Amino acid sequence: MSKKTLVFGASIKPNRYSNYAVERLVNNKHEVVAYGSKSGTISGVEIDTELLPYKDLNTVTLYLNPTVQKEYYDYIIGLKPERVIFNPGTENDEFYKLLDKNNIPHEASCTLVLLSTNQY
Repeated sequence: MSKKTLVFGASIKPNRYSNYAVERLVNNKHEVVAYGSKSGTISGVEIDTELLPYKDLNTVTLYLNPTVQKEYYDYIIGLKPERVIFNPGTENDEFYKLLDKNNIPHEASCTLVLLSTNQY
């Protein structure tokens, strides 16, 4: 089943994990939207550089360090995703508490590992 996913912190640089994540999600037939600081395209997915009101998100997968995440807390909570994945290096206790208050499940995990082990 396709899980609409927002890759948050997407990079057009091919050696970045966020880039691999977009590519792998597309290859696994998931609907993908992406937000990043620079526009571009990864596997046919346009990287949005403005915060859009995405609807029906299953997952937000984060590729931003905790300090940078702060300015996006309200935005991400407002999207009401079914879950938020904190990839390695993005773990954030402060954000976990806010997500808990808003009944949004979260996990510290690796999107690429979840995909490769069919646990996504």
